[in-house]
Amino acid sequence: MSSTEPWVVEVTRGEIVESEHRVALVVLEPDGTTALRAGAVDVPMLPRSALKPAQAVAVLEALAGTTADLDDRELALAAGSHSGEPEHLALAAGLLARHGLDADALGCPPARPLGVAADHAWGERAPERLAMNCSGKHAAMLAACVARGWPIEGYLDPEHPLQRGVRATLERLAGPVHAVTVDGCGAPAFATDLVAVARLGRALDVAPADTPEGRVAAAMRAHPGLVAGPDRLDTVLMTVQPGALSKVGAEGVLLAVLPDGASLALAVVDGAGRAVGPVLLEVLRRRGLDRTAELTSLAAPLVRGGGHPIGVHRVRS
Repeated sequence: MSSTEPWVVEVTRGEIVESEHRVALVVLEPDGTTALRAGAVDVPMLPRSALKPAQAVAVLEALAGTTADLDDRELALAAGSHSGEPEHLALAAGLLARHGLDADALGCPPARPLGVAADHAWGERAPERLAMNCSGKHAAMLAACVARGWPIEGYLDPEHPLQRGVRATLERLAGPVHAVTVDGCGAPAFATDLVAVARLGRALDVAPADTPEGRVAAAMRAHPGLVAGPDRLDTVLMTVQPGALSKVGAEGVLLAVLPDGASLALAVVDGAGRAVGPVLLEVLRRRGLDRTAELTSLAAPLVRGGGHPIGVHRVRS
């Protein structure tokens, strides 16, 4: 199953291949051995929000020895990129309030909800920090700062004690950090590589239940709707594939633990998110794992012309 060349997702319209997206990916077996490797999987890249589970683990590690904690719903939200549904906003606001804070403390920029339905329901309201898809992560980080007595000001600085802890946690679970820049939400964006991202998935999956890693993985699986939202890949995959773990990242990145315990990490070279789903489906097919109609229609929707199916997303490898 290994290849040195990236996979290619073709998007067809009629008999014509209208566009192509190259995808690098690696799959690790439950024992850590490499099952599949395609494209440049060991060069520096930015996993973006695919690293949120590691950031949630770091928050729990920071809370150790304090009287504060996060419950499973708050952990799932912290590890996710929520759609901005009312329950998402209420949960983030409640976490802040429990630590004497409000939305003004959030360092993420104001935004409209990420989910299509939630954005429609938002109407003409101005963007708000709480609606930003990363507000759960930021609320959890702020809670850790309050519990540890660390300054809230500058909590997104890479040299802040919290962010130094995040980096240490990521390097322990996945591998070296090659560079640090700034994510869209203002938090540090750590550059690593796809092999390290897959190692992170495996570390979450094999961790004992009472460890921070085990708690984050269990929370995400128990509350997939808090990790993303309706009609979002993370939520649907974890809902229809018991045992799966999923976290997408911006610019076409995916970290997924499959139901058989394999860990998949992929990145679309041109950042096109529509190429993520077809690759996931192809990996599931090759491993003999179920692909439900709900997952297939979301991950690889038919291309339409005049309202009618006229093309497909398909993988060439």
